[in-house]
Amino acid sequence: MTQDNSSQDNAAGQNGGGDLFNTAAGWVLGAAALGLGLSILADKYFHGSDPQRPEQLGYVIEGVADESAGPAEASIADALNAMPAAELIAAGEKAYSKCQSCHTIDAGGANGIGPNLAGVMGGPVAAKGGFAYSAEMKALGGNWDWDKMDAWLKNPKALVAGTKMSFAGLGKVEDRAAIAAYLNSKGGNIPLPAASAPAAPADATTEGPGPVEGADASAVEAAGGASADQPVASNPGAGQ
Repeated sequence: MTQDNSSQDNAAGQNGGGDLFNTAAGWVLGAAALGLGLSILADKYFHGSDPQRPEQLGYVIEGVADESAGPAEASIADALNAMPAAELIAAGEKAYSKCQSCHTIDAGGANGIGPNLAGVMGGPVAAKGGFAYSAEMKALGGNWDWDKMDAWLKNPKALVAGTKMSFAGLGKVEDRAAIAAYLNSKGGNIPLPAASAPAAPADATTEGPGPVEGADASAVEAAGGASADQPVASNPGAGQ
């Protein structure tokens, strides 16, 4: 009799544990279903995935300049004329330290990882004897002028995609101008480009009264040029 009661208790315990698990599982599934339903409703009523939603919200105001990009970079010509030539060449000699592990620059110097750079400014591209240039470098053609050297120093691979040169480039136009000036002092000696002309000032507003309809233009100009201290007759016809 005792054994039967124990078996019944064990069975009841197992049934109770199963009911508890089923209840917990039901709550979990119910919560998941509720969360999914709320997500669908929110997406529907708030248009979170509306295909007609514009990529950029708000209004675009025409005619307003975007100042986030900062001021425009100076041209190589302006950078070359921004300081005395001696100071620019000295700065270029200092910056050239980034290049000397691959290039020699003195006349008669040997080629290294890169070609010797003596007399490179003003000379033809890919023309240093004894150096194996890439086919893409040879195809560039022309001479090393200021603009071409500026583009090369800024990003060699952007100018010549197949170049063997692994140098990433110089981001500041002042650094590029300094190195180009230093290279030019080593056997190039091509003339510096002229700096950009300064922007013309805005027309000043002319003082004095503007033109009066029906009035003689010369009379208006005379009145505008009259001094404030000069007496003016109240009735010009009274003296006649």
